[in-house]
Amino acid sequence: MAAARLPLIVGLAGTALDRDEAAFLREARPVGVILFARNVDTPEQVRRLVDAARAALDDPDPLVLVDQEGGRVARLKPPHWPSYPPMARFGGLYARDPVAAREAVWLALRLIAHDLASLGITVDCAPVLDVPTLEADPVISDRAFAERADVVADLGGAAVDGLLAGGVLPVIKHIPGHGRAGVDSHKALPRVTADLDTLARVDFAPFAALARAPMAMTAHIVYTALDPARPATCSPRVIAEVIRGQIGFDNLLLSDDLEMAALDGTMAERAAAALTAGCDLALHCSGDLGGVADAANGCPPLAEVSARRLADAKAARRPADTVDIAHARRRLSVLLGDI
Repeated sequence: MAAARLPLIVGLAGTALDRDEAAFLREARPVGVILFARNVDTPEQVRRLVDAARAALDDPDPLVLVDQEGGRVARLKPPHWPSYPPMARFGGLYARDPVAAREAVWLALRLIAHDLASLGITVDCAPVLDVPTLEADPVISDRAFAERADVVADLGGAAVDGLLAGGVLPVIKHIPGHGRAGVDSHKALPRVTADLDTLARVDFAPFAALARAPMAMTAHIVYTALDPARPATCSPRVIAEVIRGQIGFDNLLLSDDLEMAALDGTMAERAAAALTAGCDLALHCSGDLGGVADAANGCPPLAEVSARRLADAKAARRPADTVDIAHARRRLSVLLGDI
């Protein structure tokens, strides 16, 4: 009988799977991998890398993730892949023509799904559902659709549907909301002091509207009104009472990157804290094999409830619908005013 999967998603070091990485994937059996620009050269190379990871994992359907939001967060870039605008541009269109904006977002994410699925990538860490505020660090800024929660929810729904229509799983992020963070959680731990009523009305609202999404990624942020000691990723109260309770998200919950400076402790301690708090999966991105192995040491076998959520997420990925890709690209350009 095969060993249980490890509730961990790991980054890879380069454009090909080396012997040590392959051995780790075989022995540790994480549920999937995540790709970054360092892993990307040509379409053929990416397909080989994904195939090699799948073989080493001994899993015909592992999670294969990438951050392909559009704008400045895009791991696949020209000349091999098209560029897409930041999501704030669709928010600008929404202010003039909401119907056109919804169509444009759906088309953009449907096209991104086409790009990813052709490589064997099954999960896109998008869309961003954060509602940015003027005083926030610019780490989110134009990655967000708009500064209104209702617009974020409306366009976020179109993004979720566009990815699903293209056979790729969306990940709504950064639950329960990163838009007020005064510092970049890659660099330090943000502390948000807004009251609970404000958070519920604004920050939580897009996530509650899209709680149907198959996957979500947590925010490494302390919300002092909820848990003044621990960031959401590592807070049993935030996950149980807000993400699972108030927001109503009961699908697959993924931590943001364990290596971000917002968290403290060893990688094993960080992984254990996130999983104990209620995350289903932990994410380690850098491809540093020593750090990955340390994170793996903090992971128990995949919990039964998490295994169910993982299976449900995979079941939500359906074959792509039939779309004329060339026509879709032209239509998107027309809606955005590019032609």
